[in-house]
This record gives sequence, C-alpha cells and structure tokens, in this order.
Amino acid sequence: PAQAAFTNPEIKELGEMAGADLIIAPDQIELDPLSQEYIDSDEADRKDIKNVQTMKEFAARTPEGKPKQIVLRFLTSPIEIIGTDKVTGIKVVKNELYKNEKGTIRPRATEETETIPVGLVFRSVGYRGVALPDVPFYDKWGIIPNDHGRVLTEFGGEETVTGDYVVGWIKRGPSGIIGTNKPDSVETVEKLLEDVVAGSVMTPDKPARDTIETLLQERGVDYVTYADWQLLDELEQNRGADSGRPRLKFSRIDEMIDAIKAAKQAGD
Repeated sequence: PAQAAFTNPEIKELGEMAGADLIIAPDQIELDPLSQEYIDSDEADRKDIKNVQTMKEFAARTPEGKPKQIVLRFLTSPIEIIGTDKVTGIKVVKNELYKNEKGTIRPRATEETETIPVGLVFRSVGYRGVALPDVPFYDKWGIIPNDHGRVLTEFGGEETVTGDYVVGWIKRGPSGIIGTNKPDSVETVEKLLEDVVAGSVMTPDKPARDTIETLLQERGVDYVTYADWQLLDELEQNRGADSGRPRLKFSRIDEMIDAIKAAKQAGD
C-alpha cells in the first residue's frame, strides 16, 4: 500500500463509486516493517502517507452490497494464465519487500502462490527504459546510471560523463507521478548548475540557439520548440471542441510531429 502509484484523488474516488464496493482485506493493508519505516520517516511522500490512511479507512468499512466489487491486492504478481480455449484462472505469486544495493525498497517473489478463478484478464505492461547509442545503460534496472542526475560511465562507478544529465523514470526507474518528478528534476538541475559554476561542463565554440537549430536541421532531427508546443496545444483543444471536450490529444509522437508540420505549412 505504501508503494501504490495511484494518486490521493484516484483512490478516494474509487472508494466512492456508486456501482461497486471497494474491498481491501485487513491483512492487505498491514504494512511490513520496511514500508512502516518509510511511512514514519521524513522521506515519506505525502501522497503515500495519505493513500495508506485512506485505504485503512476503506478496509474498515462494511461492504454495502453494491452490484460489483473492486478487490485490491498488494505484493502480488501474475505468473501464469490458466486455460485452454478460454481463460479460467490466473496464477499469482506472493511478493516480499527488501532493500536493494541502492537502499531502494523493491519487491521479490516468494514460494507462496495462489490460483484465482477468472474469466477475463487485462494486461498492463508498464514501462522499461530503453538504451540509447553511446549512452551508458544499466540493463538490470532499465535506467541510465547516474549520481543524483549526473550520468555515470557505469553503474556503481564514480566517473561522470561530462555534459550528460538525466531525470525522471530513466533516472530512477518507473516510480512516482508528476509530483515526484518535480523535485527529481530540481535535484538534477542543481547538479548541472554546480557544474556550470565549477566549469566542468561542455563549452561549445558557438553556444547560440540558432547554431543548435541549424545543426539539428542539417542532421534531419525532428525537434519541438516552445512555440511548436503552443501550436500543438491549440490543435488539441480545437480537436476536442468538435466533440464538446476540453481537448483531444494526439497519442503518438509521430502524430504530434506531423500535426505541427501540417499546421505550419498551412500557416505559410
């Protein structure tokens, strides 16, 4: 429960659905020692603290007998889908939490398994970082190895790659939300500014915006300026207006790029 990725409003609204009871068994809301230590620490995210409080309240409620039930299970991973011509069950394994070599709380499988009878399975594959050419990568965690945002030549090493910095999930792995990424980005920018003061950053011969854009154009690299983003924002709002919605987003990067290019050409 302490590591759940959903936001406070999401779990609150889930528990207030008119057509479904939210079921959280008492043993599911009990925190293991590592999670309790985290929640009680100064490092605990306010989102996580509030989530645990909210779910404890829900776990103590008596179901109202609504048409459907939403059952939350924690520290459980699917390992096998059962069935021949159709799904009849899903086999899950019970996990336990431990601290890895970076001191981060992570799950690992135990020997305890269970088969749950089900007739339908939805899959959410999640996120995993992808390596970039000539950029260090730690495949085990799917991240770019770094020290507080400064890219390292290898995981666990001390040598940094001059001029390379990283933020977000590729920096720390797939955890947290927008609110988590803000301080994460601040940390990286602070290290960058420290390096600027120390003179340990790249110093191009022609440090000008026009030079950068010319180089990108020469190499055929698609890039998005702030003005381009504003144009895309307007396009999405206009698309949404046709169906009475605040916006209708482009869901693929290539669609975004094409839409920006088409709008620019139409404007010319």
